[in-house]
Amino acid sequence: MDTKKFRVGVVGLGRMGSTIDEEGHTKLPYSIASAVESSPHFELVAGSDLIEEKRALFSERWGVRGVYQDFNEMVAIENLDLVAVCTAACLPKPIDVSPGPDDVADSHAYLSIELAALGVPMLYIEKAMASSMKRADQVLEVVSRNGLCYNTGVLRRFDNRYAAVRDAVVSGLIGDVRTVVHYAPATLLHGHIHSIDTISFLLGDPKVRAVRGELLPRDRKFSGRHIAKDPHAIYQIRFDGDVEGYTVPAGCWEFEVFGSDGCIRLMNNGEVAVLRRGSGKRQWYEEPFENVEPKSPVVACLEDLAHSKNTGEPTLGNVELTHHLTEACIAVAESHLNGGIWMDLPLQRRDLYIFHV
Repeated sequence: MDTKKFRVGVVGLGRMGSTIDEEGHTKLPYSIASAVESSPHFELVAGSDLIEEKRALFSERWGVRGVYQDFNEMVAIENLDLVAVCTAACLPKPIDVSPGPDDVADSHAYLSIELAALGVPMLYIEKAMASSMKRADQVLEVVSRNGLCYNTGVLRRFDNRYAAVRDAVVSGLIGDVRTVVHYAPATLLHGHIHSIDTISFLLGDPKVRAVRGELLPRDRKFSGRHIAKDPHAIYQIRFDGDVEGYTVPAGCWEFEVFGSDGCIRLMNNGEVAVLRRGSGKRQWYEEPFENVEPKSPVVACLEDLAHSKNTGEPTLGNVELTHHLTEACIAVAESHLNGGIWMDLPLQRRDLYIFHV
């Protein structure tokens, strides 16, 4: 990789931008700021937030003098190579319900489009990329037209423990893949954007052909094309090759890939992978699977952007793929609103809006 250090600015100086490391989720770099500081390929030079207190704390914590209320000013002054958008998806926080049926706040889409127009060559965007397919379409068009390197914060895609399982699956270790199951209750755009992306990643990112699902609780009433609070959901996804993905609303963020000759299960949110194989139809036997030492997926995500910028190769979470999997996620809600039927991709309607944080 090129030895140039890329200049990084952060928009949104809260948890993911700056402070989440303090919460003790992992000893590995987790916030964007700590990931930038941990990589030899970047330098943290600027931050932007509407709240003065957050700007002051960011500056003190990371030794960054370039702090701004206006992200436009930050980009104009700081000559940034990469901007990480770490705001809430639908401002303002801390509310978690839309202010009204006419509210279509969508800060991730808005900032992606604005930063692309300002000429920033690399973007990290917190998930989801947009709150409706109408806005996701706009992000896809602008990012593609400007040739930007683009990743979002679906971090299991950049986790080397999940990559080890993906490589084993794609190599044929468990035979012909038939099904992937995700275990955990989750809301749709805050949670299942992760689970759907991870299922796709573990399979090698085949095309999604159709989706069906339900929003929970099942008796919840919806009016029109505006979902005011990110709903819990379950789904079934049909990929190319007649492979299907499911979610079970119980457990602790585990994934199990079933093939004709065995299965691999990622346990305890990726902490360990268990391989079972066997030629018999009644019983599989556990076999050794080489688990890898975990590395920071946030660092890996950012360094994937730098690799793309230096080589011209697509990122692991490129905008076309992110757009496709966002559509699969929103299709879960479309299916529910249409009585639980299968929804073929691409969706015909693009206007369904889901408020989420």
